[in-house]
Amino acid sequence: MRINLTKRDLVNIVYMQIGFSKQISENLIEEFFSLIIKNLDKEKTIKLSRFGTFLLRAKNPRIGRNPKTKEKKRISQRNVVLFKPSKDFRAFINFKNNE
Repeated sequence: MRINLTKRDLVNIVYMQIGFSKQISENLIEEFFSLIIKNLDKEKTIKLSRFGTFLLRAKNPRIGRNPKTKEKKRISQRNVVLFKPSKDFRAFINFKNNE
């Protein structure tokens, strides 16, 4: 069973189901991801109705430890992306798991 979904897979799905050429399908997928990334950087949150919300959150610097060597190291501040699924998405996933 394959667990990864690649951009190429998405391009092929758009190509097969909608009928756009592969080049147009690829441009559509690239533009979609680009739009999400640009808006997330600008607005810090993106809500996709009936799917979920992406949030950009800053993590403070902290002291971490390498579990193998036990060496302590400073972990710098960074941004992380969080995803909160919508009620519809959670209901769909829970319905699928209960079958």
